[in-house]
Amino acid sequence: MSYPVDRRLFLKAGMMGVAAVAACRFPAGSQRTVSRAYVGTYTEGTASEGLYHCLFDPATGALRIEGVTTGVRNPSFLAFHPTGEMLYAVEEVDDLGTGSSGGVVAYAVERTSGALRETSRAESGGAHPAHISVHDGRQVLVANYTGATVATLGLDGAGDVVGAPRVVRHEWVGPVRPGQDAPHPHSIYPIGNRVYVADLGLDRVVTYGWADGDGGLIPIPGASLSLRPGDGPRHMAFHPQSRFAYVINELSSSITSLHVDPATGALQVTGTVSTLPEGYAGESFCADIHIHPNGRYVYGSNRGHDSIVVAEISTDTGQLTVVQHQPTGGSWPRNFALDPSGRFLLVENQRSDTIATLAIDPASGRLSETGNVLHVPAPVCLLFATTA
Repeated sequence: MSYPVDRRLFLKAGMMGVAAVAACRFPAGSQRTVSRAYVGTYTEGTASEGLYHCLFDPATGALRIEGVTTGVRNPSFLAFHPTGEMLYAVEEVDDLGTGSSGGVVAYAVERTSGALRETSRAESGGAHPAHISVHDGRQVLVANYTGATVATLGLDGAGDVVGAPRVVRHEWVGPVRPGQDAPHPHSIYPIGNRVYVADLGLDRVVTYGWADGDGGLIPIPGASLSLRPGDGPRHMAFHPQSRFAYVINELSSSITSLHVDPATGALQVTGTVSTLPEGYAGESFCADIHIHPNGRYVYGSNRGHDSIVVAEISTDTGQLTVVQHQPTGGSWPRNFALDPSGRFLLVENQRSDTIATLAIDPASGRLSETGNVLHVPAPVCLLFATTA
């Protein structure tokens, strides 16, 4: 099944109710400091009630549900304000407002309980927003997948969304391939004075600058990067040393290594590796990508092969060497997150309604099972926030 079809159909309903949302148990009497994590889900056609907040034990990797915020549809991707006091979620739908649009919802975070209080919402400037990020606490940026647009929305001093979205539409250049019948901006990243957009439909990383005054985006002529036909770039990860970046390609099941010019932000392809084991012939589509905090390893998720690929980064060139394919213990791994310490990787298995915790070997970057699995309906995205 191709990704666009999966996005529209979501999942079959009723795999489990709230009563069956079982949490991993923390050690009795544990006095450890815990972290909080927020889980975005698909609510339409599933048993999910909305946006879940959980507690995470950084000593064991155990995760348990603390509560749920309702009143939001398909809160599939999340981003924090730099202060950590506001959380933003997309509503991945296409029927808001007078046109075909999804939404952005802003929440104030209650530090003690982790509960979310909605403070504002706005249209996203296009249908099915698939990714959201925040720039300097002043703008929210959204990639609208089926709307073929990217948009910025202003934030006021309190972190609320204000004003109408400032929209840029991606233009279709063809040819038509499976999953690539139109522009499909899939993710958006503000890095310094540049904004990078992975467009799955165009096989391009489109580069923008900031417009003077209004917080909108301006394409930079000649700065965008073309990838191989049929790659389908989906998500990106930027190395902490700023010289390297990586694109995970949904349709070709590969990761492209990039060199980032520190002066101009220009991107240059330096290599590509497969995310699948040699000889694998089944259907599979990549989803998410992250770099370990130590800058030595890249991780990517394979939907279909149902694994996390682990690749070691050359400190000199940024090139990747694949070292492992670790099963995720579930079906259709979407996004995943590394905990702040870099000891655990938590992967959201969308179709099996589970979040599995994998341990990270700090010496090799390799993954192993911990046995900690949390049941959450249709999990799509997990985002860590530290409990005060």
